[in-house]
Amino acid sequence: MSLGVVLMSGGIDSPVAADMILSQGHRLVAVHMDNRPFTDDSPLEKVRDHLKVLSGRYGSSIPLTVVPHGSTQIALMRNTDRHVGCVLCRRFMWRAAEQVALREGAGFLVTGEALGQVASQTLSNMRTATSAVGLPIVRPLVGFDKQEIEARAKVLGTYGISTRPGLCCQAVPDKPATRTSLIKILEEEDRIDVGRMVEEVSRRAQVL
Repeated sequence: MSLGVVLMSGGIDSPVAADMILSQGHRLVAVHMDNRPFTDDSPLEKVRDHLKVLSGRYGSSIPLTVVPHGSTQIALMRNTDRHVGCVLCRRFMWRAAEQVALREGAGFLVTGEALGQVASQTLSNMRTATSAVGLPIVRPLVGFDKQEIEARAKVLGTYGISTRPGLCCQAVPDKPATRTSLIKILEEEDRIDVGRMVEEVSRRAQVL
């Protein structure tokens, strides 16, 4: 079966999405965007515990790449419109995941996004965010509601891990845009050196 790269946040959704892909016989490499100093150590600890559950369930280890994302957040906060910060952030997450995919020979990307759950997951914002990459993106939870995802997480055994205490990302703007245009996003990215930033975080990424 084919190899994919899954973005793992430490939340409820991403391990459920990973499980659905693994259950179809595909293999996965995990990527975690390390948001420190805008969060604490808990998201990474949760991701590692999620992967232990999934590895035990399917009998094979799932490699984890940790990409430093705090410096990117700082650059975005200083130089771009805060209202579209979530979409810009997601574009950098996708770019980092795609770099890992190219390195690993993976053919697709996976996310736990579900339509309309948060500001970055409106149809408009998902479209502008994912236009940053060329690999196909699989969203196995896209039509699920939160209750359905939580029920699956409880059966999987990851819900208790996801809901442990921890600091949520402090870089989220007060009023994130729920509808963005690609023209606006590209104008904001002209204010920063996208290529250099992606290269830097990719170079500093660690495989655990």
